[in-house]
Amino acid sequence: MEKSQIEALYKNCRQCPRACEADRFEVSEQTRSAGFCREPADLRIAFAGLHFGEEPLVTVFGGSGTIFFTGCTLRCAFCQNYQISQDGLGRVVDEEEFADICLRLQSAGAENINLVTGSHHIPKIAACLRKARDRGVTIPFCWNSSAYETVEMLELLKGLVTIWLPDLKTLDGTLSKSLFAAPNYPEAATAAICWMIDNNPLEIAEIPEPPDAKPAEWAEPGQPRDKLLSGVIIRHLFMPGHFAETADVLAWLKENADGRAIISLMNQYTPVKFNESETQLAARRRALSNLENRLVTAEEDADIQDLIEAYDFEYLFYQELSDDTSWLPDFTKPQPFSNKLATPLWHC
Repeated sequence: MEKSQIEALYKNCRQCPRACEADRFEVSEQTRSAGFCREPADLRIAFAGLHFGEEPLVTVFGGSGTIFFTGCTLRCAFCQNYQISQDGLGRVVDEEEFADICLRLQSAGAENINLVTGSHHIPKIAACLRKARDRGVTIPFCWNSSAYETVEMLELLKGLVTIWLPDLKTLDGTLSKSLFAAPNYPEAATAAICWMIDNNPLEIAEIPEPPDAKPAEWAEPGQPRDKLLSGVIIRHLFMPGHFAETADVLAWLKENADGRAIISLMNQYTPVKFNESETQLAARRRALSNLENRLVTAEEDADIQDLIEAYDFEYLFYQELSDDTSWLPDFTKPQPFSNKLATPLWHC
């Protein structure tokens, strides 16, 4: 895509399903006022490093080389990454610096380059990925998103991204309106996920353990591990008090994704201590009133496991229930995560 074509997509922005037609060249890091994502035409990122908390097929031995983009097409009321997704933490990078970051991650042993929440910058990210390939990045690119995207924009990533980690948050438009300000989320996300599945068949390779492998609680030492080279892992976060939502999502996944994609069911919903103004907090509390803003109970966990057994998915990950909240990140710090969970390589 030519530079002029990319610029046109930011001048009258319809990149995400909101199609708000903002002129993102008129947005500055100070005002951040135009468009729902409030992000300028410049690409900004907040953090890059090796992450060991993704699904085993993605972290494998070396960890996933995560790059966290500033901004988001959603505004989830419970977002754990709100500092970067909603509050604007990040710094502008150009194609060359982006490629430098990818090369650093690759040199550090990353299994892939994990692009976190970039749905509002697909044209520029696609150009950055081509630059990174030209500069010598050979490991797979992984797209990690809410799935609130248009198929037209996803086409720009075709042939560049081979691993996809979309969320499927809910199929209830009323709930998505209150929590994400996106009543059309179910239709947009399911269309995007179907496109990902249709265009990226599962390809999994068995990788022998390297001499310097990082120990993993879920793996036996000295044994090979599976690595996803191509395909889709669909994530769904169980929201406390909304068992019916998860049941509906699993029913859709059974019909549309079983055997063609991997399912990852998460029970890690955790209340976040938001550091915001009282006006922002009041709006957030109104949205969160649609949830039971608490940790998942053992009873809910047992019910979910019964549901999983009933559906008998071909390939599914499910987290063990835990009340440990130490994994919650703080992106204002050079190391936002615990040392066990991540190795930082770049910070804004």
